[in-house]
Amino acid sequence: MKATELQIINFLQAPKVQFVIPIYQRNYDWTITECRELLKDIIQVSEENRPSHFIGSIVFIHDGVYSSSNEVKELVIIDGQQRLTTINILYVALYRFAKENGIGEDADMVYEMFLTNKYVQKESSKLKLKQTDRNADAFKAILYGNEKSFNEYSNVKENFNFFSGEITTENFRTILDGLNRLIFVEVSLERGKDDPQRIFESLNSTGLDLSQSDLIRNFILMDLPPIEQDRIFESIWSPIEENAKDLVKKTSLVSDFIRDYLTLKNKKIPNKNKVYQEFKLLFRDKSQVGYHQELENIKSLSVHYKKLVNPSTVIDKQIRKELEYINRLEINVAYPFLLQVFEDLENGLIEIPELVRILKLIQSFAWRRFIVGLPTNALNKVFMSLYSEIDSEEYVLSIEKALMRKGGSSKFPTNEEIRLALKDKDLYNIQSKNRSYLFELLENHNNKEYVDTSNEAITIEHIFPRTPTDDWKAQLTREQFSEFKEKYLNTIANLTLSGNNGALSNKTFLEKKTMNYDGKEQGYCHSRLWLNSFLQKIDEWTIPNFEKRFEIIYERFLKVWPLPEVILFEDQSDEEQNIFDAEKPTFRKLEYFIFEDNKVEEDAIAQMYFFVLRALYKNNSEVMVSGQDILKISRNQSDFREAKELENGWFFESNIDSNSKFSLLKKLLTFFEMEEELIIKYQTGPTNNGDTGKAGLHKKFWTQLLPQIQDLGLYQNINPTKDSWLTSSSGLTGVAYCLITNKSCCRVELDLMTSNKDLNKAYFRQLIVHKDSIEETFGHTLDWQELPDKKMSRIKYEINGLDFFNQEEWPKRNEFFIEFLPRFQKAFDPFVMALK
Repeated sequence: MKATELQIINFLQAPKVQFVIPIYQRNYDWTITECRELLKDIIQVSEENRPSHFIGSIVFIHDGVYSSSNEVKELVIIDGQQRLTTINILYVALYRFAKENGIGEDADMVYEMFLTNKYVQKESSKLKLKQTDRNADAFKAILYGNEKSFNEYSNVKENFNFFSGEITTENFRTILDGLNRLIFVEVSLERGKDDPQRIFESLNSTGLDLSQSDLIRNFILMDLPPIEQDRIFESIWSPIEENAKDLVKKTSLVSDFIRDYLTLKNKKIPNKNKVYQEFKLLFRDKSQVGYHQELENIKSLSVHYKKLVNPSTVIDKQIRKELEYINRLEINVAYPFLLQVFEDLENGLIEIPELVRILKLIQSFAWRRFIVGLPTNALNKVFMSLYSEIDSEEYVLSIEKALMRKGGSSKFPTNEEIRLALKDKDLYNIQSKNRSYLFELLENHNNKEYVDTSNEAITIEHIFPRTPTDDWKAQLTREQFSEFKEKYLNTIANLTLSGNNGALSNKTFLEKKTMNYDGKEQGYCHSRLWLNSFLQKIDEWTIPNFEKRFEIIYERFLKVWPLPEVILFEDQSDEEQNIFDAEKPTFRKLEYFIFEDNKVEEDAIAQMYFFVLRALYKNNSEVMVSGQDILKISRNQSDFREAKELENGWFFESNIDSNSKFSLLKKLLTFFEMEEELIIKYQTGPTNNGDTGKAGLHKKFWTQLLPQIQDLGLYQNINPTKDSWLTSSSGLTGVAYCLITNKSCCRVELDLMTSNKDLNKAYFRQLIVHKDSIEETFGHTLDWQELPDKKMSRIKYEINGLDFFNQEEWPKRNEFFIEFLPRFQKAFDPFVMALK
């Protein structure tokens, strides 16, 4: 790396040099505000006769020595492109002014020294500033005087028009002179020797100049050769940017999308200003085989993200409607979970009706929690790891069970809890989006004639009015009047919808019911709304009638936002739960625990205890030291029977039983006000009998099978998982061999699952041409599933009639995989390798 201070004119007028704005820095964002400030500085440095004015640094990458194959030396600008582009635009404005005002000598000087490489032959090398998108078209338009034919909005064109309006005969030479006095620091990096990404990060270490998505884009593209940069940008990054965009507000949501992707991937929610750092950690080795496939996967997920943030783009009416509701309720925390669910729909694991059920389930879960008043921040942890609890054989049911097993602040409120909260809750003074959602769904449940409750003519009406007249006092007992006014005024049973709210006002109930002033049928008895149907049947609004109407609305509420009807075992200790809700840990092992959104797969209670104590100390060592009445810590190891270091020379007693560890953790979490931060998941069943749940059985099955198929090659470096499937790459991106062990069958299959549906179908068509040859080699007829409506395609062979939960039958499954996996691979490998 070399850093040199020099004049900007010496940099710009260097012969046979081209300044390349790479595709990952394509946005030219300077507006007239920045241009006005720069022009003022240029004029002032000349008028005040100061020797120089510093404009910052310009950092570029070059290839070292000149290449004989290149006519010009390309300097790839990685920092300073806004200033450099703006100065070039100003030179264009000066050139056009000189040319149009008969100052030919100055026009030629500016054009030939600063804007073009006069003596090069290749047309693409003529301009000194080389851009790669629509900015390039706009720049050529202003240079060659064609800006009127360039109809798109462009900062290049806007800033040129500004400069053109500011240049006059009086200040023309002043501006030229001021430009001659501009100096900057040139930072030169040589490709292959310097690390441009690290230097770029240090230049933008404050995070103010670039968004998290900008940093990620640069990380993906910066160290690639220019041709590969263009390919990756056009095929992967550009589609991601187009998909992750709010189409109404015209704003980029790429940073939010990547954050949701990382949450799905890591089961940990990254801090908003740490998204880039987390992304970089995930892909620290960009040379690994799966890196480009994962980029394709990110692009594929971005297609679903577009649906989540822009429901209007969804074709299916049912899905669109439910997404609009989720969008209105701002249940954004569900996005990481839904990204993979939508991908499963695309790949044929679920169908549209199942997806609709899931979207309704999410609304029911979130809306019930809102009614009861549970904290929304607890939803982060719920949806962060919810996908890992899905059983592919009982997809929707497993999600319902997982949500119903949540406890503490993460629970799914029961019907009785809804009854108690709904009756007294103020549902008038809530956010308008929530209020309209409530009334829209209540009114339109099973309604064949949809009522647009968002119509401005339809508003919320208080049956017992906010400003009751003396007539209301006369018609109600003192106790009932007080209850309506003080307790039930803004509750759901006292609220309805009306197109005549202003006319009804604070009139008596009977007047509100029958009102037909000037034949305009303003009263409840003339209404077609369901919410007014009960009011048409009564003649007075009293507390008993209020109670009856509440029961009617409550019953309808349970139908609109139902509680899943699932049967759960009484012992729910094998599911995620807050440590405060968990059973005692006697004879138990963990499957994992989650502390402060950090999921740790660990089976020992003691290791969780040590982890949390150290995390608490790091969070606030002063509080930990001051809380010695809960946990004794000391710098003297001899104070303990079995001392273990906490941190920084502090020790604590580790030789205590699991129940005591639990008790101490609860006390400490309360002391730190972090009661919601520790979630645990036990392994199923007591540890002394060896039982495991379904996920544990899957891992146990793969653990015993893998050593038996190691010699086959495909699964040599694969670890057992808790899923019912185990995949191994075929060597071709997006094409994988898969072993599946389900409840009653097991199978081998070839999955064609790139992020590109058309490519998967093309692969399938290339393979099915060789169907006879493949099946002859394999020795059996295969099930060829193109799945034309889904993204993926697959070819499989399976046996049925087995019981996965009967471990005595596992040898039959082993025999199947040992016999048919090598035959399957042998039949397909030659043709997979030939795919294009």
